[in-house]
Amino acid sequence: MADGLTKRKQRFYLLKVKGIAKIPDYVQIRDERFSLVCYVRPDRTEKRTALPPGFLEEVSTLFSKLPYGEVRPVEWDPELKELQVL
Repeated sequence: MADGLTKRKQRFYLLKVKGIAKIPDYVQIRDERFSLVCYVRPDRTEKRTALPPGFLEEVSTLFSKLPYGEVRPVEWDPELKELQVL
């Protein structure tokens, strides 16, 4: 951060919600203020969002491993386009 060019890591929270009957499963993606920024079906991640470029593609690989009803924090490094599960 000394050169002023380094972007800070962004923290997001993931919550997988179990659907019932005709309502499908969904994953909520929330920002560090816990505001909802994206609501996506795990099997349909090709939607346009305000999320950082590359984030949804990376995080969607975790959807099948997420337990239902548990909030999972993740950090996104926009420079390296790396995702870290916390």
